[in-house]
Amino acid sequence: MHIVLDLLLLLLVIVYAYIESVVKFFIPKRRKSVAGDTVLITGAGHGIGRLTAYEFAKRKSRLVLWDINKVKKEVGDVTILVNNAGAIYPADLLSTKDEEITRTFEVNILGHFWIAKALLPSMMRKNYGHIVTVASVCGHGVIPYLIPYCSSKFAAVGFHRALTAELEAMGKTGIKTSCLCPVFVNTGFTKNPSTRLWPVLETDEVARSLIDGILTNKKMIFVPSYASISFILEKLLPERALAAISRIQNIQFEALVGQKIKKK
Repeated sequence: MHIVLDLLLLLLVIVYAYIESVVKFFIPKRRKSVAGDTVLITGAGHGIGRLTAYEFAKRKSRLVLWDINKVKKEVGDVTILVNNAGAIYPADLLSTKDEEITRTFEVNILGHFWIAKALLPSMMRKNYGHIVTVASVCGHGVIPYLIPYCSSKFAAVGFHRALTAELEAMGKTGIKTSCLCPVFVNTGFTKNPSTRLWPVLETDEVARSLIDGILTNKKMIFVPSYASISFILEKLLPERALAAISRIQNIQFEALVGQKIKKK
């Protein structure tokens, strides 16, 4: 009898959630203030991190552009963490050096663990803060010649989702989480990227989308927003159809393949 009641309650929750989502779609989201918040941004000297720092500066946040040994002594408790630092080595697996694989994981995911563990205690004491994980669409779908990068970004998305669930389970609902998942961004780290279906993004566009997602406490931020559709289709379409979409998409960039630089 209890299971029947639980299932009926679940059905009501699902219906309510859909209605709530439709209503929220048409109502502008309220944006929180980050004035006075201490924001730590890793990888802030270039690309998305640099532009994100500018966006926070416009909103009168206190910025820490990364030196973990001096943070607490000089500025006190960090309230917003943007884990943005990243590493990428476009190459086929056999051409990728062991140290490049290690560095990719150290920067793209292990760093998220160490920094979060250092800064979470003060956030948890106050039940206040925001942790941003900068991942990629490569954390939801794979691209050839980026095996370590895709793997590390899948881990980053998993880190975000698991941390979000754990904070909720612990009752720390005042600590918000966001995960940024853009398509190719024109940062110079990937040479000559192109694709038929997605735009190659500029860093200022990505930074604005990230800030908007933080201010509205959005958990998963796809840039462009319609990129999420492809991952819904991946769960629904048969393998042959997905292969056809991949051919049409025609993602290309310079990569080391068989020890030679090629556009793949």
